[in-house]
Amino acid sequence: MELFGFKFKNKKEEKEQKKIESFVPPSNEDGATVITAGGGVYGTFIDLDGTVRTEAELVNKYRNIAMDPIVDLAVQDICNEAIVEDSDEDTVSIVLDNLETSESIKKKIMDEFDVILNKLEFNSLSYEIFRRWYVDGRLYYHVIIDESKPNKGIIELRYIDPRNIKKVREVKKEKNDKGITIEKLVDEYYVYNPASFLIKSGSQSNSRAFTNGQQQQGIKISKDAITYCTSGYLNPENTLILSYLHKAIKPLNQLRSMEDSLVIYRISRAPERRIFYVDVGGLPKAKAEQYLSSLMTKFKNKVVYDASTGEIKDDRKFMTMLEDFWLPRRDGGRGTEITTLPGGQNLGEMDDVLYFQNLLYRSLNVPNTRLQPETTFTLGRATEISRDEVKFAKFITRLRSKFGQIFTNILEKQLLLKKICTYEEWDEWKGLIEYNFAIDNYFEELKKMEIMRDRINLMRDMDEYVGKYYSHQYARRYILKQSAEEIKDIDKEITSEQSDQRYMDQDLEQGNEDINNEWYNKFYTSNG
Repeated sequence: MELFGFKFKNKKEEKEQKKIESFVPPSNEDGATVITAGGGVYGTFIDLDGTVRTEAELVNKYRNIAMDPIVDLAVQDICNEAIVEDSDEDTVSIVLDNLETSESIKKKIMDEFDVILNKLEFNSLSYEIFRRWYVDGRLYYHVIIDESKPNKGIIELRYIDPRNIKKVREVKKEKNDKGITIEKLVDEYYVYNPASFLIKSGSQSNSRAFTNGQQQQGIKISKDAITYCTSGYLNPENTLILSYLHKAIKPLNQLRSMEDSLVIYRISRAPERRIFYVDVGGLPKAKAEQYLSSLMTKFKNKVVYDASTGEIKDDRKFMTMLEDFWLPRRDGGRGTEITTLPGGQNLGEMDDVLYFQNLLYRSLNVPNTRLQPETTFTLGRATEISRDEVKFAKFITRLRSKFGQIFTNILEKQLLLKKICTYEEWDEWKGLIEYNFAIDNYFEELKKMEIMRDRINLMRDMDEYVGKYYSHQYARRYILKQSAEEIKDIDKEITSEQSDQRYMDQDLEQGNEDINNEWYNKFYTSNG
């Protein structure tokens, strides 16, 4: 089958791949389906609580979990902390301080990064994009270019439902001269087939998406035409990408079961019910049951009023969990007796439900204090912040770092298409590019202020050693932690402010001289 989409020709990578030999197969960190050259591609199967059979169903399960009110509240907290749209600064910006290249190249990279953000509509859809990635655990985009004019770069980035696409890695096993089996990468591509990957378990229509040498199913897409970002969270076998919501499956099911059982218990045990002990004397079993049934029918009164029709109905033929109890009593015992069965005494206890709620929040790495909106959330100094908030802030930082790979993958294709860099240069650059996400976490602000205060105090203490044992550049870089761009901008601002102050002093001095001359002339004129 012909590949759909474009493909970069990387001769250096092909040559290096031919030279590389290892008895250890390459790590499968992207959840791709690994097949042997000449074999077939099959859907990935997983069984969670006996309900999920395919990867598409697993994504559906994550989306259903995210619709739960408590999980949705936790996901909102995470997304609101990771993506800030109501700030004066950009939602995300690129940082090239560690990139050793010319300023003109840096300027081009920044411009292309802005183009990518516009193609993604990230300024307006940043929250939805991040939430989609967090819930599904994976994010696919089809990179659309004009193949007749590839130097125009990316024309459009179109979202692909992760249930409809699968990455495939084709390897070839062969033995070397020493008899050791070596796995070599033959090809990587994606298979797009919504009808195939969405087949439910037990269907006779195979979940096979693509088979070499047989009737082709699905579309084989070049790996360069797809940009792909995962959560980096894998199952123990490293064969399937999991979402960050995966840990919440069991706690959520336990919480739902506990809530349902609590509702049933409260409904069934809330009212008091009567117990009728009926004396049946020495009647045979059949006669006793018939007598007891006749008494139940005689004294049972279930006439109800239907407000919708205005009719009075007799519903005595239906039994409910709130019925009275009728029990026969033989000779020798006490006579007919009516007693009451008291209702539940512990209907107000919620400890079990609260326990599973806290367990669900802990599985999502969200502090339990955020589950209690009635509790005032106060923040003091950074040294007084709770440990859970510190862990949560670090978790958000890791999420941003992982999510930033989507920008790196798209930026690589954009720079190569526009020939701003080569493969060799990109291999050196990609590990040095960083992304700065806007923040509004009050804890982060407090921490930054305390760190800045400590740096200024340290700078004041070592001021007498600057110029003697330490250079000014060293102090600014390693004490004040100013980046190269910040040092450059600050120097410009200082020079500009000094120039403005110098002009102001000159104007003031000239103004004082003019005033003195005017007073001198007036004085001598008035005195002849």
